[in-house]
Amino acid sequence: MNIPPIDDIVAQTTVSVWDVVLAALTLLVAWIVSIFARRGVIALTQRLNGISDGAAILIARIVRYAVVLTGVGVALVFLGASIQPLVAVALIVAAVVFLALRGVSANFAAGVILQTRNPIRVGDDIEYEGYRGTVRELNGRSVILATRDGRTVHVPNASILDSPIVNHSTSGRGRSELRVRADTGLDGLDALAAAVREAIRSVGAALELPAPRVLLETAEPERLCLVVQFWHAPGAERPVTAAAVLAVANGLREEGITAVVTSEAPDPALTPPPPL
Repeated sequence: MNIPPIDDIVAQTTVSVWDVVLAALTLLVAWIVSIFARRGVIALTQRLNGISDGAAILIARIVRYAVVLTGVGVALVFLGASIQPLVAVALIVAAVVFLALRGVSANFAAGVILQTRNPIRVGDDIEYEGYRGTVRELNGRSVILATRDGRTVHVPNASILDSPIVNHSTSGRGRSELRVRADTGLDGLDALAAAVREAIRSVGAALELPAPRVLLETAEPERLCLVVQFWHAPGAERPVTAAAVLAVANGLREEGITAVVTSEAPDPALTPPPPL
């Protein structure tokens, strides 16, 4: 095997000392620019409301790697590498990374949208696909909910964008209902409604505005069924409703009105219900 002399190899190369210097300077500049780009992205994301620290760091890291890889490609061009193979390799690598991280990238992109458009925020009381809880964290992968029964639910960001969500905190209030079945006729409707309203107003956690509403649902000669609607802070319907049931029951008893107060609509009866 004949090995060509080193002089012949050096003579055949077209890379000069200046090319090597330019390539080294390109790498150095790319490294410095990547540092400042990372800092700039972090500073920019901190000005945007709702972007978590984890998402900001991930975005900054991607930008920095992109700058460094661009510098490496330019340096290779200075050293005589053809640009077409570099572009082809870059496209192949990008395609492989995209296919491998398709789900991750979809969730990350959805997370950026969620944290910039702010349809939900940390601390909101939301409901999604049967899960209801308080938003504890928004990160690059998922929305983390803390449910009322102590569970932690991780909902992928892309799923949040693709499906309807209910945000109970947007309006700053929520509405609940009571059912009242009272042993009285239409002649006693006004007194019954006034007693119910006064009892609801006595509940400290119930909002004064909008005012509670008492609606007639069914009327019989000796019995009335009412729907009582009242407002409260979002996410507080359970304790406020319990307090309202107790207040209405006690208030009607003090007025001498026999009634049944429930927090949920009863199932339709198959036979006429017994008298109260």
